[in-house]
Amino acid sequence: MTMPMRDRFSRMWQLARKHPILSVLALLITGFILYKIIMPTPPDYAYVSEAVSRGEVTSKVTASGKLRALNTIKVGAEVSGQIQRVHVDFNTPVAAGQVLAEIDQTRFQARVRQAEAQVAMARAGLAQAEANGIRARSDIELQDRDFARRQALAKDGYLSKSGLDSASGQLNSARAAIRTTQALVMSARAQIAQAEAELSSARLDLRRTVIVAPTSGVVINKLVDPGTTVAASFQTPNLFEIAADITRMQVEASVDEADIGRVSEQQEVRFTVDAYPDRSFPARVRQIRKAATETQNVVTYLVILEVDNSDGKLLPGMTANVDIITGLKPDVVRVPTAALRFRPRPADRADADKPDKDGGKDKAPKPAVYVVTADAYRPARRGVTLGVQGEDYVEILSGLKPGDKIIVRSKSLVPKKATGSGDEESDDDTAS
Repeated sequence: MTMPMRDRFSRMWQLARKHPILSVLALLITGFILYKIIMPTPPDYAYVSEAVSRGEVTSKVTASGKLRALNTIKVGAEVSGQIQRVHVDFNTPVAAGQVLAEIDQTRFQARVRQAEAQVAMARAGLAQAEANGIRARSDIELQDRDFARRQALAKDGYLSKSGLDSASGQLNSARAAIRTTQALVMSARAQIAQAEAELSSARLDLRRTVIVAPTSGVVINKLVDPGTTVAASFQTPNLFEIAADITRMQVEASVDEADIGRVSEQQEVRFTVDAYPDRSFPARVRQIRKAATETQNVVTYLVILEVDNSDGKLLPGMTANVDIITGLKPDVVRVPTAALRFRPRPADRADADKPDKDGGKDKAPKPAVYVVTADAYRPARRGVTLGVQGEDYVEILSGLKPGDKIIVRSKSLVPKKATGSGDEESDDDTAS
């Protein structure tokens, strides 16, 4: 060591002896800086793992719809008038043929009486025409005998030709008269048929003023009260709605076009309603309507679900939140769906886990999960074969066994500044 260097250390030693506190502080700061430089910074995140388990995996299609009675009948009025009486109310059980309401019958009774009078007049006209027919037949018989006598007299020369012609003309007139009376009889009978048809129509309209239940059921909607005027000019006005059998109902669910291919008839369904949020009701797919419905560029298909409502808890019009079971495995190896979406941060990936530089864009990535290793920040990629895929869990056919530890997400270890203490959990890291 040269003399200048010795002098420099000598001066530093003397300075340290004169200022011991400052020397200690400087030494601590220098040691801390060296520690930070040499020692690595611990990560500010951690990976959250979960064990592979056995259990149920359910694949389902979610939808929403409305509860309807299996057979809802709208009861209307075929005649116009003012409602005079209403015999039922909401939720009233009714039997087939039971009177629901009555329309004022005054005008219809008057029309029936008028039609009856027209029938009577037509029958009187027929009687008169038949009497004229009898008289015409008597007259033709008389004229026929008279013509025969005159013809005999004319043959013997006792009657002139003009006298015979007069008798022949009278006979022809009698024959024309009988044909006229026969036509009058036919016309009178036609008038009777027409009058009777009008009477039948008037009586039918009179009967239609009494609104009856076409089938047994429960009144679920009542649209009229006494004093309401109904007009049946162009279309039949609806007065009541009757649910024929509310022990069996149906759900009309709208299924998105992306999911309709997974739905088939006789699949099991579970649904809930807002009135009983803690209870799940069973159902079954009965029909898939092929007519599409487009609303704001969203195409849906109507799926009819058959529901047993023996306990009467469900009511028409309730909103049903539907889960159509498209796949169910009761006891299989499963992992959380989040594990298949998880990707470690780029710095934590092994070379085999990093994407190919060539791209490989045309090849779909194979499903894989990341298994916990001895180094918590160097998980190992494990390819798996998938079975039934549900919303929460996915069935694993090969690649894992129960008890294996897999990573499902990452968690930030940086304390929250805005909301207080605690760890902030981040979304799953995905590969770039």
